[in-house]
Amino acid sequence: MNNKTVYTPGPTNVSENVRQARSIKTTNPDIDLEFVEFYKDTCDEIGKVIGTKNDVYLLCGEGILGLEAACASLIEKGDRVLVIDNGIFGNGFKDFVSMYGGEVTLFSKNRKNCINVDELESFLEKDNDFKFATIVHCDTPTGVLNDLSTICPILKKYNILTVVDSVAAMFGEKILIDDWKVDIALGGSQKALSAHPGLTIVSLSEEAKASIKSRNTDIVGFYCNLSIWESYYKNKSFPYTMPISDIVSLRKALDNIIEEGIENVINRHAKIAKATRDALVEYGLKLFIEKGFSNTVTAIEIPSEIGSLNLINYILNKYNLVIGTSLGEYKNSILRLGHMGENARLEKIIYILNIIDLSLKDLGFNGNGSLVNLFNKHYK
Repeated sequence: MNNKTVYTPGPTNVSENVRQARSIKTTNPDIDLEFVEFYKDTCDEIGKVIGTKNDVYLLCGEGILGLEAACASLIEKGDRVLVIDNGIFGNGFKDFVSMYGGEVTLFSKNRKNCINVDELESFLEKDNDFKFATIVHCDTPTGVLNDLSTICPILKKYNILTVVDSVAAMFGEKILIDDWKVDIALGGSQKALSAHPGLTIVSLSEEAKASIKSRNTDIVGFYCNLSIWESYYKNKSFPYTMPISDIVSLRKALDNIIEEGIENVINRHAKIAKATRDALVEYGLKLFIEKGFSNTVTAIEIPSEIGSLNLINYILNKYNLVIGTSLGEYKNSILRLGHMGENARLEKIIYILNIIDLSLKDLGFNGNGSLVNLFNKHYK
């Protein structure tokens, strides 16, 4: 199990200094005030990287926890919620909304394209009585990227709170939470941050906190209740025992990004993603997305006579490499390249492209030349 090479759109590869940080001796996070300061400082540093002065929290749970917590904390029975849907995870928000008694209105569009802001504004001119709207920054199963810088301000113009799933984009794509008017932004430790799985990043605006406080009914549950974090720093006490080793290693992953510089990190992702897409197209494969390409995930359509499940099984058996297909209806038609975080390194993407090239040829697909040579031609 430990000898496999893994190249998936999360969990991503973890650098050696992050792995080592997770193994160091730690203190008791419930009673050691020094850890409270470490936690707060880590959250503040995350806020600087993602462009917010809002409160930032690290929750003990994988990124999905944040999506559910946002819905659980905001929704009262009968609240109307706009679910902006152009992907599997975009559509999936409706289940959390319904679970907590909200009334879902779907704004559903073609999954091959990013959301058209003019179409969204036309829709909102006719119907805008929503407590909040959900939007996925990068929808991981297909790699479509939505432009938060235009979508969220339009929603805020109609006094609609914005809840953004940026789990697969944060730290790999530009995000400016305050400038773009994002009320609740959600990230994960295991994607472009390249820390271990198990932590959710949440930033919470003052307007979102006010909405939660003004509820007429109690929030159902505890773990998904964002209001339990409001006074943790004042009281120097956490709502529950924090996974201190995970947080220590996350801080090291964050320090890696800060040391490289977030603009450099984003540019690294952009260069690798574009060269990868250009190489794949010239090679003779088709990209799933038509408009709105993510720089953290690329979805490739695999010829039906080969099938993506057959391809990944062949790669696993021959090269001991774990690579992912997509979800749902795309499970056997899409291969996903998760060039995010530590995966977005030249030595890693070149290795992966070479194996895909060799495997496709073994399975009967003859591309136009060498994928690696094509990548090198386009990488600049």
